[in-house]
Amino acid sequence: MTTTEDSSGDAELPADGFVPSSRSGGRLAPFVALGVAIGAIGLIVLLIGADPNAPAKVAQSPLIGNPAPESVGELDDGTPFDLSRRKGSWVVLNFFQSSCIPCIAEHPELVEFVDQQAQLGTDGAEFYSVVTGDTRENVDAFFEEEGGDWPAVYSEGDQITVAFGVAQVPETWIIDPQGTVQARFQGEVTADLLSITIQQIRESLR
Repeated sequence: MTTTEDSSGDAELPADGFVPSSRSGGRLAPFVALGVAIGAIGLIVLLIGADPNAPAKVAQSPLIGNPAPESVGELDDGTPFDLSRRKGSWVVLNFFQSSCIPCIAEHPELVEFVDQQAQLGTDGAEFYSVVTGDTRENVDAFFEEEGGDWPAVYSEGDQITVAFGVAQVPETWIIDPQGTVQARFQGEVTADLLSITIQQIRESLR
């Protein structure tokens, strides 16, 4: 269709809908507003319909294959944390907030993963929850209710979260014993996903 004719008998409008007159522009304004409103409603429906239990996806990052960024903070018991001093061990960082629904949903899987790694002894990965936009009180209450006995890491101004470029939790990163970033997952992870991924990376580095 190349023209549009309105019911008032006015002249035909060009296909692009542009007529250089204020009267025609006034008629078009409500339709523009309606289009914007429909778009906004569509976005809201999309967000409401998003599956909070969607599985994690492998995400790219310029950090992968490179040394992990400087990450200094404090553990929940008050002792210092420096990621660079964890070389020699596999390290898994899970960026977390106690009120985050997907974080809550994945928590049992993290408990299982930490148990799996503990059974491997010194070959098991170290696991840390990197607290993002949360308080110690909230996090302590969360772990007391949900379980889990691994360390939580706090950094001033969420510096560790910023250094890794994390915009939305949960995110989980795997760092090898040389301090190199090997994998990044956005969304909920499972114990098996993390364990299998670490084993695959181990084999690829041999």
